[in-house]
Amino acid sequence: ELWLALFNAKTEEDLAKIEALGVPEMTQAIKAYREVTVTDKFREAERLRSLARSNEAAALRHARELEREKWQGVVADKEATFTATLANKEATFTAALANKEAILAEQAARIAELEKLLGENKQ
Repeated sequence: ELWLALFNAKTEEDLAKIEALGVPEMTQAIKAYREVTVTDKFREAERLRSLARSNEAAALRHARELEREKWQGVVADKEATFTATLANKEATFTAALANKEAILAEQAARIAELEKLLGENKQ
């Protein structure tokens, strides 16, 4: 459990708590860790790891932005297609309705003409 606690330690305070337990192996491991972490080589490795994490986060953020832009374009295209389709259907419906109204007006005129002829024949 102490080894797990040592590996999970994130702060100097965590290390001090483990060291305070007085277990010689833990004290020796913490001393070795501190000696390694003060070297220039270790600091450079930490700097490079930090830079890599930062670069990865930036790359992921950029990829998310590109994906969002792509989908915004897809949605805009679909909306344009939908709007155009709706406008075409509305125009077709309007034309069909106008045609139907013209046919009905023509039939109403014929009916009126036939009623007039029928009225004249009865007299």
